[in-house]
Amino acid sequence: MEEREYQLAIASRALDGHTMVVLPTGLGKTAIAVLVAASRLLNHQGKVLVLAPTKPLVEQHLRFFRQFLLLSSKEKENAFLMFTGETPIAERQVLWRAGQVIFATPQVIKNDLIAGRYGLEEVTLLVVDECHRAVGNYAYSFIAQRYLTSAKNPLLLAMTASPGGERARVEEVCEALGIQAVETRVESDPDVRPYIYERDIQYISVDLPRSLSVGLEMLQKLVEARLRTLARMNFSVPKRQNLTMRALNGIQMQIQERIRNRDKSAYNAASVHAEIMKLRHAITLIESQGSESLKRYLEKLAQEGFAQDGSRASKRLAQDPQFQQLLQASREWREEHHPKLGITLSLIKAQLAAQPESRSIIFASFRDTVQNLAQALRAEGIPAERFIGQATKDTDKGFSQKQQLEILDRFRKGDLKVLIATSVGEEGLDVPSTDLVIFFEAVPSEIRSIQRKGRTGRSRRGRIIVLVTRGTSDEAYRYVSQSRERAMLSEIKSMGDRVLPAPGVGTAQTRISTFIPDGPAITVDDRETSSRVAEVLSELGARITLRRLEQGDYAIGDRIIVERKTAQDFLSTLIERDLFGQLTMLAAAAPRPVIIIEGSDLFSTRDIHPNAIRGTLAAISVDMGIPVLFTKDGGETANMLYLLAKRETEHPSTTKLHPYKSYRSLRDQQEYMVASLPGIGLKNARVLLSHFGSIAGLVTANEEELTAVPGIGEKTARAVREILHRPY
Repeated sequence: MEEREYQLAIASRALDGHTMVVLPTGLGKTAIAVLVAASRLLNHQGKVLVLAPTKPLVEQHLRFFRQFLLLSSKEKENAFLMFTGETPIAERQVLWRAGQVIFATPQVIKNDLIAGRYGLEEVTLLVVDECHRAVGNYAYSFIAQRYLTSAKNPLLLAMTASPGGERARVEEVCEALGIQAVETRVESDPDVRPYIYERDIQYISVDLPRSLSVGLEMLQKLVEARLRTLARMNFSVPKRQNLTMRALNGIQMQIQERIRNRDKSAYNAASVHAEIMKLRHAITLIESQGSESLKRYLEKLAQEGFAQDGSRASKRLAQDPQFQQLLQASREWREEHHPKLGITLSLIKAQLAAQPESRSIIFASFRDTVQNLAQALRAEGIPAERFIGQATKDTDKGFSQKQQLEILDRFRKGDLKVLIATSVGEEGLDVPSTDLVIFFEAVPSEIRSIQRKGRTGRSRRGRIIVLVTRGTSDEAYRYVSQSRERAMLSEIKSMGDRVLPAPGVGTAQTRISTFIPDGPAITVDDRETSSRVAEVLSELGARITLRRLEQGDYAIGDRIIVERKTAQDFLSTLIERDLFGQLTMLAAAAPRPVIIIEGSDLFSTRDIHPNAIRGTLAAISVDMGIPVLFTKDGGETANMLYLLAKRETEHPSTTKLHPYKSYRSLRDQQEYMVASLPGIGLKNARVLLSHFGSIAGLVTANEEELTAVPGIGEKTARAVREILHRPY
């Protein structure tokens, strides 16, 4: 590893306390982490835990550490290990005990800590890469707090190239990670200037063709009509030209205030606001992405509008004559009308003609655009591939972590000449031979802009080209981003000289035994770990098991299953999905079902009459026998669950599982026994008893005979057979 004085200086200072390192991309933040790790392992032994937000970045750190961190041959056998969600749980527990330097995404570590699978007591260095993410409920914050209060000898090293230009955000990150010192460098600092490679930045301005300008005017008129509607309803609205996201949020706040005051017109205003949001997205597509992306979006809006379960906003928009006119015009477009696509193809061709072995990365914000670019490049015979996230959006299935790593490997080897990436490719990826980066659109975020630019100029001179559509949000975003980058540079320069406020975590070490769970047992659905609830339960000392629950979100003992819903989700399920069907299955899954509604805005979130909501709550509580509990937020929900679990453990109920009045007849008892089977209920119980004649006849029936009964499907038949014939 090349010796650089600034890296040694920063590493030396980072050994003195929990440190944030802010360093321009390409200057070797990972090398500093290796130096700090080597010192900690030599002098304090223990383990090193390296966290990064994506698997490709985790794998990149693993390769770098394995190459440059020298350990004895005995240590090296199980030294470098990578944890992902695909690594089996039991295997992770064994590997954790054996491993010395462990690389992982934060969600995996967070889940394991919540479930009590291992602790961080022996970790002598925690490395947090892309630490600017440690805001809100991101997993970095939870892990850092747990580490700083449970490790025997903690040291935290946080790293980023782009902490953000707002001081409050930077201080939030420092608070979340317990940062005590900040080490910064900018490209003009004397000790880093020899290692800076030039990046030539070029802005190419393009004009919208007539066909798209006409479409843009139609969309703008649609927005203006809806702003006038809101103005007539006495809302304060800006002119269409000044309709920023901040202004839209301001309108939303006005609407919510009037909903809280029981103003019925505000519900209609909320629907109009939703229309404006949809139209604003369409304007973004036509201005910066192109005709094909817009065309697909308009078709999607039309399908939503004419669907039986479509929202009022979608229906009203789809029926607007001007929208229908634009939709019809878009259906006649046979090729991409926006000039950005052709310009991008020309730039890539020219780059490969001049440097056949070079690599290029194109960044685009939307998957439709990424797909269009990939198809166009391949049609020209250029080896190109998409690089997108794991989430499935509409019909577009995301890439698995394995696919992402395979694509990056092909790109590094040169099998692929062009990578077309969404935001997932912006952070940290190191491909030394990337000579050209193209922004298909300007981005307003200074963090994203700097991350994108950092993909080139890492080992030699690089070129960055930003495509900007004249007279559109592209131009505004260009200048906003430049202004914020300057502000961030100024903030970085001042960070090293500023005395940080005392960190909120890590100042007083907690007993290690505090995090050995000794509280009541709670099973948490593995889809709930992104919420604050699971974190607080872990902090309270609950013994948590993570697994996929068929019904409910939390299981307590063998009697209680709890469904947690935010107020918004509760109302959405009531209107758009089958709330009562879901709760019926919940009730069938446990003797004591409970629903928790989280949030204080149940009566103001949606355009639903308060009495309708009260009627629903009454039906759930009285007719279905499911208690409804209300909490303010995730923390209060966690405390409620903890108390339920503690009560269930310390005061087990002696009440019989079927606490209803004595039956008047044998017939009633037969009906009740069959009704308790999964998915049956009283109505189907009577049908089944009439069909088979007795409970004995029902018990001996096979699956085919059960499904022959009206109202009994294959799934219900399988569940009934399973519960009747499975050994106890």
